[in-house]
Amino acid sequence: MSNTPLMRRGAALAATLMSASLVLTACGSDGDDTGDEAAATQSDKAAGTRSVKAENGTIEIPADPQRIITIGNTNLPFIDLGGKPVGVTEVSAADLDVLPDEQKTAYEAAEIIGSSGGEVDLEKLAALKPDLILVQFSSDDWDKVGKELETVAPTVNWSLDTEWKAFADAIAEAGNVADGLSRQKAEFKEKVAKIQETYGKIIKDTSFVDVSRGDWSDPGTFYIADIGCSEITRDDIGLDLPEAAEGKDPLAYESLPFEQISELSKYDVITYPVDADGKPTEPFKTVVATNTWKALPAVSSGRALGVFCPGNNSYGPVNQYLDSLDSALATLPGEQ
Repeated sequence: MSNTPLMRRGAALAATLMSASLVLTACGSDGDDTGDEAAATQSDKAAGTRSVKAENGTIEIPADPQRIITIGNTNLPFIDLGGKPVGVTEVSAADLDVLPDEQKTAYEAAEIIGSSGGEVDLEKLAALKPDLILVQFSSDDWDKVGKELETVAPTVNWSLDTEWKAFADAIAEAGNVADGLSRQKAEFKEKVAKIQETYGKIIKDTSFVDVSRGDWSDPGTFYIADIGCSEITRDDIGLDLPEAAEGKDPLAYESLPFEQISELSKYDVITYPVDADGKPTEPFKTVVATNTWKALPAVSSGRALGVFCPGNNSYGPVNQYLDSLDSALATLPGEQ
């Protein structure tokens, strides 16, 4: 699953190019150990770097980077893994609001270097003296600033199509925060197993549909969500959820008019987005206010479940989502 958010996606900086390696050639000596010192220096330098593969090639990066700048979609996953960036690009107020306090503090302690990936302030970025830059944004943004970033510090760029688990693995490796990843992966595995064991019969015998709408949705429309958190529910938990045919655009890309809400009556259970307090998200409130929604069999029988999804591109928010899903499934008639 790509970790790209569901939304419309629509000077030169002179800097010293950080060398990927250092090659020293010992000259003839007059009896001292200059040659041995040179060999030791070369060995120490080599031990201080490592290679990672990314969209922009194989990048030589510090083994233990200390001053990391995150740009685009790398901001919150790196912080989620326990990282403390020195510079970040802006994230939405909605994303900040659902962060744990410790993560919000880490984000707010970093210098804001731009509103988005393609709008970074290169001079401000360079002044932070980063030893590593982590990037995930559109290829258009990379074309605008990618080469300039690479002249400042080793820059690791991931495609927007990178599956979220692979993305977490890659950030943990590059940012040297693998301990946090190991803990989160263990939690994820436990939560998935618990849901599958507790609700095995429901998972096997029940048809689900996940519906949503965003603040970018046209008035009077909603969509069937088959990417994001619902994809995790389908692929990892095993819930019977609709998805686009192979090779087709996700169902979530198609805006459906409110008149089609009644078509949701063919599903046994409906899930929909709620905030951290369990209330329908602001964009979805217009859906639950319609008489068509209220008349759905799943709604009138207590089988419309609000589920909180704070994010879907790193293990921390996904684990929160699984907790919310677990609690929601427990409210189904016959499960109390």
